[in-house]
Amino acid sequence: MTFPAARAALAAALLVGLTAGPLAAPALAHERPAVAADQRGPDRTALEKALKGLPDSLATSAIVRVGGHGTWRGSAGVRDVRTGAKVIENARFRAGSTTKVVTAALVLKLAAQGRIDLDGTVQQYLPGLLTSDFAPITVRQLLNYTSGLQPGKSLGDTVDESYPHRFETLTPQEVVAASVAQGPGHAPGAEQRYGNIHYLVLAMIVEKATGDTYAHQAEVQVLRPLGMRDTSFPAGGDPRIHGPHNRGYEDMDGRLVDVTEWNVSDRWAAGDMISTLPDLERLMVGLIGGRLLPQAQRDELFAVPDLPGARYGAGLERIVVNGREVWGKTGARPGYHTVVAATKTLDRTLVYSVTATDAHTDGLVLAQRFAFPAFNR
Repeated sequence: MTFPAARAALAAALLVGLTAGPLAAPALAHERPAVAADQRGPDRTALEKALKGLPDSLATSAIVRVGGHGTWRGSAGVRDVRTGAKVIENARFRAGSTTKVVTAALVLKLAAQGRIDLDGTVQQYLPGLLTSDFAPITVRQLLNYTSGLQPGKSLGDTVDESYPHRFETLTPQEVVAASVAQGPGHAPGAEQRYGNIHYLVLAMIVEKATGDTYAHQAEVQVLRPLGMRDTSFPAGGDPRIHGPHNRGYEDMDGRLVDVTEWNVSDRWAAGDMISTLPDLERLMVGLIGGRLLPQAQRDELFAVPDLPGARYGAGLERIVVNGREVWGKTGARPGYHTVVAATKTLDRTLVYSVTATDAHTDGLVLAQRFAFPAFNR
């Protein structure tokens, strides 16, 4: 794949600036496999190759954690391109749409408790939110992106467009209102169209059903039970990442721009979470392994609708890597690209955070580089 010459030149400039100093070689650390079964382990050679040379045109840093039968840890790059300071391995980062996995887990747990009915409708839980143009939309259809709701208001379709508005607040309520005003995109259950809008409405249902905030319910029902102590949700549009973190950058017209501080309140339950690799690993292991949900609700995670092109269950996406079925979720916010993934048997898990210079556009390329080698064997 060919990338813009400006980004290649930018990477070359970064590397030239770093080669004379102590960071000429990327900071790389990995562990020996937990079990003596190399054929069942990840492709360590490919993973080490993926990290070699950071920072480059695609990313300024990467931290990777592989678990299951054969563990591996790796990190490379810099936490700040201005100083060349070494990448932080225990960094907090914007987890983007992997937030949806927490939201799905929360809704399913409330369903197991009898507080939310997956066959209940938006119209029942949130009367007046939708107009008469909408047919009944179930909670399950929100979970698997078949609700028919259209994308709502945004502060820009690209990072370049939204960057000048990065400290402004666009509430989820405004986003949803703009979606409703457009009318339905299709009949509920007829198509699967991935988008944030479904999960914003789910969070509204959570708050209505519990009489509590989404963030607090997510904390007490999901984060605490799974031991996710370093995961949080920004309060009041706070644009900062609190605690140790690697700075995020975006390539804007050949110029590397620091985008670490950003108000992501409009993403809310669909993408505003801040987390760490150990916490996201706990999420996947606890969720798929049955620590959080009874079997009936856990089955919903993998219930992909029988529709053309459908690949999402409740919060998780089904992909096939080298013939292996893998379930996971990607997340992208300006400067940060995240992946959580695992097999259903948990014989292999993967979580990573990459400070990517084009986190949205380069998602597949980054996954092929940093994620696929974990499932090669």
